[in-house]
Amino acid sequence: MTSRVALVKIHKDAKQAFKQALSLIGNIDDLNTKERTIVIKVGVFDPKAGHHTTIDVTNAIIDSFDKAKTIYLTESDNYRGTGTERLQIWKSLFSKRVIPFNLSEDTNTKQVNVADEKIGLSHILFKPNILISTHILRTFDKGSVIKNLFGLTPDKKKAKYHKNLENVILDIYEAVGGIDLAVLDGTHANLNVMPSSKQIESNVLIVGRDAVAVEAVGFAILGIDPLKIPLIQKAMKRGLGEGDMTKIEVLGCSFESVKERITSPLKDAKKKAKKTAPTKKSA
Repeated sequence: MTSRVALVKIHKDAKQAFKQALSLIGNIDDLNTKERTIVIKVGVFDPKAGHHTTIDVTNAIIDSFDKAKTIYLTESDNYRGTGTERLQIWKSLFSKRVIPFNLSEDTNTKQVNVADEKIGLSHILFKPNILISTHILRTFDKGSVIKNLFGLTPDKKKAKYHKNLENVILDIYEAVGGIDLAVLDGTHANLNVMPSSKQIESNVLIVGRDAVAVEAVGFAILGIDPLKIPLIQKAMKRGLGEGDMTKIEVLGCSFESVKERITSPLKDAKKKAKKTAPTKKSA
């Protein structure tokens, strides 16, 4: 079965763009119900870097789930700060219905097997709750919307998992029952993940029910072969989604035109970054 991924341009209204994306991939009636709680895993490593889903796109996601009685915006602690502190980026969206939730502070956890050890994950992450992962478009070989699940681990010091990162992420993916909706926020395309990394305006959304396919389209738009990415390779071997672009139906904007529009300035930014990088003598 072909995976369907929406590629739409953000004009002035992120809500309209997101609504269009949902109409392209099919309705979300099974996700948007009064009976099911929505959990939106935002991704923000360093809030000062600005490498996170925008307030407008996050609000568009929230607005589309108008039947849900409760929507949690979630993050966990890391060495840059607590999840609660980093969630303040989206403070303007908080309400009685939209609630910030620090996964590291939840004492009601479920023990799951992750990379041959037991980890307690927050109770809100499991079905029948709906898990939405939203992150940014970036040239980072560890991924984005699937890599975002690494932030479900409650530990402040997460570096201990880095040696087995892909398996840790995919073990978590399977433990929570997968991502129900993946949203790549391409308001900007980011050259890697460092706080000083260059950004270019790209103004696209990549949305789908198959998170592996969404991740693959994100890589391909940036000129990176998704089949060469270890996370995509391992996810496909586990049968978690489709990473082969020939088997993914990209709906909406012309894939090739968007790719050209984004990769050209990214190449220029990469060249400039290399020229301004300190040499060994000056470092």
